[in-house]
Amino acid sequence: MSRVGVMVLGPAGAGKSTFCNSIITHMQQVGRRAHIVNLDPAAEPSKYEFTVDIRDLISLDDVMEEMDLGPNGALLYCFEYLLENLDWLDEALGDYNDEYLIFDCPGQIELYTHVPVLPNIVRHLQGQLNFSLCATYLLEAPFVIDSSKFFSGALSAMSAMILLELPHINVLSKIDMLKDDYSRKRLKRFLNPDASVLLSNADRDTNPRFHKLNQAIAQLVDDFGMVQFLPLDANSDTSVSTIISYIDDVTQWAEGQEPKEPNDEIDIEDM
Repeated sequence: MSRVGVMVLGPAGAGKSTFCNSIITHMQQVGRRAHIVNLDPAAEPSKYEFTVDIRDLISLDDVMEEMDLGPNGALLYCFEYLLENLDWLDEALGDYNDEYLIFDCPGQIELYTHVPVLPNIVRHLQGQLNFSLCATYLLEAPFVIDSSKFFSGALSAMSAMILLELPHINVLSKIDMLKDDYSRKRLKRFLNPDASVLLSNADRDTNPRFHKLNQAIAQLVDDFGMVQFLPLDANSDTSVSTIISYIDDVTQWAEGQEPKEPNDEIDIEDM
């Protein structure tokens, strides 16, 4: 049976760790087992402890101090070290064969755009460990509500979709911060974007010398037709549950579960 995992991606500050914690909270409420696999060598646990933590192998602070590297260089070094020691990851994940794993990834997009670090890890998880994976890419709603910034975010989401080659769900996080200031109709324009409408807004807000570039980017987004978003309010169980249902569909989680007798069901108290 395939093992199920979700890669949580997105720029720094998009709410990835909060989303991971919200998934755990929901899973506990419905009696499913889930664990956070921390792949960020600079991260600290917040609401829930990490079940698997890359910092047990290598930490960003140690690399910066010992190698005299800056944060981004040290992060790349950490992941190159992880790629050389994938047996550590195999062993760490070995005890979780029938449970839901949430891979909390760093926010630096160069890990899959400039160097193929995350794509290589994804291929290892799929090929060697038999994982059925889904990628969720979070963008911060207050940031992308500006049309020109939306195109920037859409391009980063498309980059992840193309380079990781995984079933992909785009998420507009922190949507609750905008509900009082923006109408439902205006927000829907960013959830199911019409590139031509957003282009006219971007042209209005930018220097005319950039209009041809705006048009080329809008055409690219429209041609791919892949950039749609699900809204996320991490404090709403309904919102989190909806996104998890999409993840379950693309990973075929339900199809992979063994039938259980009533006395085999997991109690929340046992988690």
